[in-house]
This record gives sequence, C-alpha cells and structure tokens, in this order.
Amino acid sequence: MITAITAQNTMGVNAVFPIPTECVAAQLDAVFSDLNIQAVKIGMLADRHIIRLVAEKIRQYAPAKVVLDPVMISTSGHALLQPDAIAALKEHLIPLADIVTPNIPEYVALTGMPIPNTENEMISSVESLKALNCPAILLKGGHLQNESHSSDLLITPQFCEFIRSKRHSTRNTHGTGCTLSSAIASYLAQGHRLHKAVFLAKQYISQAIAHADELSVGQGHGPVNHFFAGHMHVR
Repeated sequence: MITAITAQNTMGVNAVFPIPTECVAAQLDAVFSDLNIQAVKIGMLADRHIIRLVAEKIRQYAPAKVVLDPVMISTSGHALLQPDAIAALKEHLIPLADIVTPNIPEYVALTGMPIPNTENEMISSVESLKALNCPAILLKGGHLQNESHSSDLLITPQFCEFIRSKRHSTRNTHGTGCTLSSAIASYLAQGHRLHKAVFLAKQYISQAIAHADELSVGQGHGPVNHFFAGHMHVR
C-alpha cells in the first residue's frame, strides 16, 4: 500500500507527501476484502493520521502476522516521520505488531534512552524496549562502530539473542532496513516461526548487501541487490 509519495534519489530524500487517509483506507479495504493475507509489513507512515488509520484497519482485519518497521530517518538522514507521530506510533500501532524492527536512531527516538555503542549497551536496552509493549523486537545494530560484523539483537519474552552477519564495505546500503523487515514478513507468511524467519531474513539481507556492488545506480547510496545470484540455505 502507498502511504506517502517521496521525491528522492540515491543522494537523498527531497520531499515527502503523505497520501490522504481516504486513499490509504480504500487501498487497505480493497486488498483485505479480496486476498488471504498471511503477513503484513508496515513501513513509513509519515504522520499520526495515517498511523491511526492503519492501526484501525489492523484491528478490523486482524492479519495473522504484523511486522512493523518504524521508519523515521532515511539512509541520507532525511526525517520521514513527523515528530508528533512518534507518540501515535507507540500508542496505537506498536502494541498490534508481532515484531518491531528499530535501528539505533529509531530506538533512541522511541525510548528516549542514550545511544548504545556496543553489544553490551544493546543488552542494557532490553528493559526499555520491552516497555514498548510488543511481543518481539529486533534491535538492528548496523549503526554500531564494528568493522567486522553487524549485530542485531532479537528480544522475545523467552530469550534475547544476537544474530550476527559479516559487515560488507559498500556504499550501496539504500533500503537495508526495509528489505530486512519485508523478508521477515515473507518468511512468516511461508509458515516459519519467528526466530527462523528473522534468521533467514538476516541471511538474505546480508547476501543482498554482499552483492550490492554488482549494481551501479546513481551517485550516492545505491540499492542493495535484491536479485543476487546466490544460495540460501532454507530448512
């Protein structure tokens, strides 16, 4: 579903134009009334009015799985969520999700806590994340200053676990978070349990980043390679 139109390229986002809520509602009603939706991935919502509408539709149609990527800032640093929308996100939408996937800056915006710079500091963030009232949270550690690997922390009521992957040196990182959350939703829709879906999604995005330099798009942060020719071990 389209919730906003952006004017952007690989160098940055120039403008964001939220779609009227009537249009968003019509799109959601059209899809849910026709298709058997197994999983929903929610990304950029722009303002509090759209957030409240999407929450209303999630309650109305009750999809089996909901993955929420609380998109707030673009790769180039442009604000994608209006400041007064963060409270609406926490109140209306996060409690309806099965998993939320904030990166480090989004974690800070959602909790008001200091920036974690190490894995130990990520562990210390667990209680503040649980206070968001979501069954599972994947805190993405791509912003940590670690040259060898990227660490994401999966938090559930039963356990906390780091899911690590090799860090790849590339400028083509546009869409990494969006791709990861979409992949999680895709694997959940296939019937995988949450932990397995997150593990497979992490494996997929790692390979998409590893193959990103096979693409040459624009002068800034190009996209990851979603169509890499590689092997995924799915069991």
